[in-house]
Amino acid sequence: MSRKTAAGDTVRVHYRITIPEGDVLFDTWAEDEPVTLVLGEGEISENLEKCLVGLEAGEERTFHLEPEQAFGLSDPELVQRIDLEMFPQETPVEVGNLIEFSLPNNETVMGVVLDKTEEDALVDFNHPLCDYPLRFEVEMLEIM
Repeated sequence: MSRKTAAGDTVRVHYRITIPEGDVLFDTWAEDEPVTLVLGEGEISENLEKCLVGLEAGEERTFHLEPEQAFGLSDPELVQRIDLEMFPQETPVEVGNLIEFSLPNNETVMGVVLDKTEEDALVDFNHPLCDYPLRFEVEMLEIM
């Protein structure tokens, strides 16, 4: 019986993420560049990582994830008005721009500018893929 992946394992995988409309969001097969991940380290979304646990080397699977199982549903509290003076000076604040913010604890968060006035901008800090169902195709190449 083959060994199954578990938290803490280093694995090499190919994977593809698509949305129902067929748009490919990420595809390691396209460039023939599999990725190496340590399960449980948060290198990919926790919910996507859960799909990798319990697979055997050589196994191929396709997971259909509802928004709650993928990147979650959008949270209205994560859409906030931010004073323009709070934006990094080197970053243009334009509607549609994805901007990285540094937090006091040295973490960074990304937000999309939805609207801009003379004083502030409306920024959405929800993950760009929240509210989307996803198709997650995986080939477990190796458990290292």
